[in-house]
This record gives sequence, structure tokens and C-alpha cells, in this order.
Amino acid sequence: MNLPVLTVLIAIPAVTAVVITLFIPAGNRTALRSTALFGTALTLAATVGLVLRFEPIAGFQLRETATWIPQWGVSYRLGVDGVSLFLVALTALVMPLVIAASWEQAVRVKGFFASLLALEASLIGVFLALDLVLFYLFFEIMLVPMYALIGIWGGANRRYAALKFFLYTLVGGFLMLISILYLYFQPGGGTFSYETLTDVARGLDSTQQALLFTGFFAAFAIKVPLFPFHTWLPDAHTEAPTAGSVVLAAVMLKIGGYGFLRYSLPMFPDATSRLAPIILTLGVIGVLYGALVAMVQRDIKKLVAYSSVAHLGFVVIGVFALHPTGASGAVVQMVNHGISTGALFLLVGFLYDRTHSRQIAEYSGLLKAMPVFGGLFLVTVMSSVALPGLNGFVGEFPILLGAYQTVPWAAVLAAFGVILAALYLLWAYQRMFHGPVEGRAVGLLDLNAREITVMVPLVALMLGIGLYPQPIYDRVNPTVERIVSEARAGADLPAVAQGAGR
Repeated sequence: MNLPVLTVLIAIPAVTAVVITLFIPAGNRTALRSTALFGTALTLAATVGLVLRFEPIAGFQLRETATWIPQWGVSYRLGVDGVSLFLVALTALVMPLVIAASWEQAVRVKGFFASLLALEASLIGVFLALDLVLFYLFFEIMLVPMYALIGIWGGANRRYAALKFFLYTLVGGFLMLISILYLYFQPGGGTFSYETLTDVARGLDSTQQALLFTGFFAAFAIKVPLFPFHTWLPDAHTEAPTAGSVVLAAVMLKIGGYGFLRYSLPMFPDATSRLAPIILTLGVIGVLYGALVAMVQRDIKKLVAYSSVAHLGFVVIGVFALHPTGASGAVVQMVNHGISTGALFLLVGFLYDRTHSRQIAEYSGLLKAMPVFGGLFLVTVMSSVALPGLNGFVGEFPILLGAYQTVPWAAVLAAFGVILAALYLLWAYQRMFHGPVEGRAVGLLDLNAREITVMVPLVALMLGIGLYPQPIYDRVNPTVERIVSEARAGADLPAVAQGAGR
């Protein structure tokens, strides 16, 4: 009997969360932390095995199917392809690092680590589900632990930020649910199977496709978040604890880009082609707006939050340019953004733990006071500004290259976002890390061994992916090429050249 590896990936963190909640006393912080770290490390090990087993071909692999609620057409269906593979891997990588970074957590430790593990299980489930009811359940379940992380362990305005996050995502999810149910009741429906409902959706007329596309789009645009649906993000990031910010930026925001590729393009090709110019415009606005607003921030954490609006605008452009090179770049850039921005939030969190301030103006000379911290911060900043040789470049450049071949105006305008990113990030670095050691930088201790250990895998990936991205593109390209080619064919658009990394 073959091991149901995809179910195992969901079950390990879920079971670990139950063990922490039911069997470990709240006062035994060492056991709580160690169990959480063990569960996430075991998930990471299983994910490494999944990546090694994955074949670089189009289509879903390692499928798992079981009857669940047959009278409603609901089944337990899981599968992995080139779009979901590295998002699952990113989730599995980030979680043990977050646990290790939060090792000194002292408030409600049991609930804190249980929430992180429940969040990991639901996030992996979102990326693997091939039944739309199952997908929707994971999509909604993940709101609960993230709401708890922000609302219980967040900053002074945590309740407002948590409620705003919850309501935005809940409304988007409700609109998506209406679209799913509409598809279910169409001729040929009667099931929530991804493949069946995709065929049903493609057979609808242009008006129906546009309306249903809007329902799915609302859920995913809020999640990206795409301008002007982004307003919940800076509040959530600013008030969330470091662990919440890292998971939110590194993984949760990627559900939007994933949803566009998994559902919007394959299901509604006609609506996609007709609405793509509007969405591309919003993506370009997001790139430029996010960069300009980031430039005037006084809070370094809020600056990084607005940088996510800008960087994920590139992902939207890559997807809706409807070119395989741009779409493959978008998938890789989602992974790259998770690595680099997750690292930035970790570093900001390490600094905040020492000084309890995120105000840029209160720091000077950090590079002299904390040379290891300053060096790691610089490498991460360079990754975020897409310096050649680091991971950001091999994601953003294919996006611009692919977009230029189908929508040149979007590529040209978005390219200014790369310049602006260098301006706001390097300017912040110059103000905080150079000059005399003054303000809150005085007397600070450099990163300890645990904090350095947390950062090493992320920096190694920034360098490794930047220098040799081919193994990722080899696995992403076949699936993305099929998605884009089918979307273009469904919209009666001419075929275009194949994807990146060739």
C-alpha cells in the first residue's frame, strides 16, 4: 500500500496541534516548543521527499481520492502539480523557522504554537485540494488561527487589525462560495471535483463566466492583496506578532496568485482575456502605489508591508499577461517573495525584541553595533530589490520579459517599480545602518546563534535560487505552459512561445 504522502503533509501539523492542545500542560513551555518544532520539522522532511519524488511533467501527481459526502458530490481529493509543489515546500520551510524564531514566546504559549500548527495544516490543504468544497473549507479554516495570532498576540490595535483581516477574507470567500455553488447546479455539475467543474465553467456563456470569475476574483484579489483591496494588509502586518507577519507574507498572500492560476485562468478563459487589461492596470497601480507609499513610511515593519503590495503586483502582472514566461516567473516570484520578505520580517522582529521600536528615525549605525545583523539585512534587501545573482531577479525578470511580449505597456510601467524598490529599501537601510551609533542602536547585542540559524536557510536559498533557478523552472514550466495555453485557446487567443528557464 502506497503511503498517502499528501494526507500525511496535512495530518502531521494537524495532529501535532491536537497533541499540544490536549496533552501537554500549559506550564511546560519546553515541551510545547519542542513538540511544535518537531512537528514542523517532520512536515518539512516529508515535503523534501515529495519534491524529490515529483516528476517535471504537466498534470497532477500523487493523487489521493476518497468518498466523503457522496449524496452532495463532495469527495476528499488531493493532488500536486508544478504550481502547488513549491508553495507547499515554502510553507513547510517557513514554519519550523517561525517556531525557532518564536522560541522565547512567553504569553499563552500553548495556544500560540497550536495556532501556528493549525495554520500550517490548513495552508498546505489549500494548495493540495482538488475538490472545491475541500478547498473552500481549508480556505476558511485558516482564517481562525491567523485571526487568533493577530487578535491575541498582536500589538495595541490588534483587535481592529484582526477583525479587518477576518471580514475582508470572509466576504471574499463568501462570494467565491456562491460561484462554486452556481457551478455545482449547472448541467454536467452535481459534483465539486475540480476537473468536472472546470469543464462546466468553460462551457458557460461569456456573461456567466464574467460573473463567476468576479466571485473567485474577489477572494483571490483580497488575498494577494491587489490594489484597491489591499487596505487590510498594512494593519494586519503592523499589529501581528513576528510569527504572524512572517507566515502572512511568506505563505498566506500566495493563495491569491495560486488561486488565479489554479481557478481563474483554467475555469474562465473568456472572462480572463476580457478582464485582463483591467486587472493588469490594477497590478501596475499596485506596483507603483505600494512602492511610493513604502517610501514615506516611518515604521520599518509597515514599509516592508507596503513592499509586499508592490512585489505581489508583479505576480498579478505575470499571471494576467497570459504568457507562459511571465506566468512561470510569477510562480517562482511567489516563492522568492516568501523567502525574502519572510526574512525581512524575521529580522525586523529580532530588532524589535531588543528595542521595542520599529521607528526608522530612532536607529543609526546598526551595521557597526550589529555587524552580523546588518550583513544579513543587506543581503535580504538586495534580494528584495532583485539584484542579479539573487532570487528576486530570476522571478521578476521573466515576469517583465513575458509581459513585454503581450502587454508592453504593463511591463514598461512595472519596471519603474523595480527602481522604486531599490530607492525605498536602500534609503531605509542607509538611515538605519550607516552613520554613527546613536539612538536605540547604542549597546545592542548582535544576533545570537539561534537567530543566525533561523536566517541561514533563507539566505542560502536567496543565493541558490538566484544562481541556479533551473530545477524550479523545470518543474513549474510544464504545468504553467498547459494552463496558459488552454486559457488562451479557450479565449481564442493565438498561442505564444514557451516558458522561462529554457
